[in-house]
Amino acid sequence: MASMVGNFDTMRKTPPGILCLRRIRGKDWTLNTYRYMVLLITFIAYACYHASRKPSSIVKSVLYPDPYKKSDNYPWPVGNLFIEKEFVGVDLNASKSKGWAPFNGTDGTSKLGEIDVAFLACYSLGMYVAGHLGDTLDLRLFLATGMIGSGIFVGLFGMGYLFNIHVFGFYLAMQMLAGLFQATGWPSVVAVIGNWFGKRKRGLIMGVWNAHTSVGNISGSLLAAAVLDYGWGWSFIAPGLVIIMGGILVYLFLAAYPEDIGGLYPNDPVANVHTVPNDVESQTQKENVVGVEKNIGSRHGSECRKSVGFIEACLIPGVIPFALCLFFSKLVAYTFLYWLPFYLSQTEIGGEYMSVKSAGNLSTLFDVGGIVGGILAGYISDKLRARATTATTFMYAAIPSMLLYRSYGNVSRTVNIILMMVAGLFVNGPYALITTAVSADLGTHSSVRGDSRALATVTAIIDGTGSVGAALGPLLTGFLSTRGWDAVFVMLMACALIAGLLLSRLVITEIAERTSTPMSPSSGRHGSEAPASQPLLSDQR
Repeated sequence: MASMVGNFDTMRKTPPGILCLRRIRGKDWTLNTYRYMVLLITFIAYACYHASRKPSSIVKSVLYPDPYKKSDNYPWPVGNLFIEKEFVGVDLNASKSKGWAPFNGTDGTSKLGEIDVAFLACYSLGMYVAGHLGDTLDLRLFLATGMIGSGIFVGLFGMGYLFNIHVFGFYLAMQMLAGLFQATGWPSVVAVIGNWFGKRKRGLIMGVWNAHTSVGNISGSLLAAAVLDYGWGWSFIAPGLVIIMGGILVYLFLAAYPEDIGGLYPNDPVANVHTVPNDVESQTQKENVVGVEKNIGSRHGSECRKSVGFIEACLIPGVIPFALCLFFSKLVAYTFLYWLPFYLSQTEIGGEYMSVKSAGNLSTLFDVGGIVGGILAGYISDKLRARATTATTFMYAAIPSMLLYRSYGNVSRTVNIILMMVAGLFVNGPYALITTAVSADLGTHSSVRGDSRALATVTAIIDGTGSVGAALGPLLTGFLSTRGWDAVFVMLMACALIAGLLLSRLVITEIAERTSTPMSPSSGRHGSEAPASQPLLSDQR
């Protein structure tokens, strides 16, 4: 009877979209196919999260315009995508010249900074709670709810344009509520990936997968800029609709845990896993099924896993140093995320100013460099088996790259693009590495093996602490930019230096381990690899 109840509880957690596809196909997929599916869905999900965060950076120059700026059309090698041009439409021209109350006053940049910090403060505070809930609740439903809620409040912010709302409190409240719902995203997607993938090549896999951050930033910028001609409100409404559709996709097709794919039902011919005798993945799944059925009384699907406490997760070696490092690393990354389009539109480049739309499009190249940086950092950390050393090296390299960008980025657009992409590579590289591979490594640390799970909790501690820095950076930028952009870049370079110094102890430990005794594949502290013959899933079960 207990086994029947356990089977029923597990089947109830199988995503309805997967059940539907099984019935259509008449057979199941292999575990590798499910891994690819999980990678794709979580990639889309978090790209949607980041796409919905970009509109505020795109519309800053519309809400608080610079009436003294001039723009002329001229050809450029990249093509029409970045050609300066004035906006069309009566409403937009009026908005361009007058701005939008309450953001068009002398304290406009400060108010814009305040709504950014309101979003990120609620995001960071909500992260700590979301991490614990993610280790306790059904990750699929938790993530889908967060995405749909985020889409609603992002869209409502844009509705302020359609309903002609000029109350600062309204926009502040919408950003705060959106931030709370956005906090559900990162702990959930990292936990799902950690459940499906072991430590072998985790840095490279997550480095490639983490491109969703930059892809989301790029697509969000392009989408927000594309609909800007219809009014700034649509730059929020359109991404809000996109993340809602992403939430529906997650609800239908995301299997948060390997056992949620429904391979535990011997009496269900459709849900049965069809194995190939010599297929290692299939054999692994058979073993996993037996193991789970033996423990069915203590764990049913994704809802009966025991989560570790907040203090216990903080005591895992390496969690606090990486969390503090991410505080400063994410401060730098999110300052570029929220203020780079505004900086480009307010800075003379090659003797000319560019339009708001062109600045938004051009800023996406920073994230192109970030994609390369995330993949490169993950690959290097896998090869060296040294997460802290890799992250520290990238943070130190980010300092001269930002100095060069500020000093010579105004020479021409070509120089600006090259230096912007280099800065994006070094700024986003360690940020991507810490929030993905490092968080997953620490969340599956040997001290929390067994039924206890710390993936979402550890991820929330690290990224939640980083998000406090992410909230502080845009806020400080709103005030410092009124005194000149040199002050902003000095702040960013100082934060990059501190981020690297915070990992010094871990770097020394990694260097000492490599120079004193050879490291076996299973003995690495953060970047250890599983033996080549060991299935990726085995250390997660």
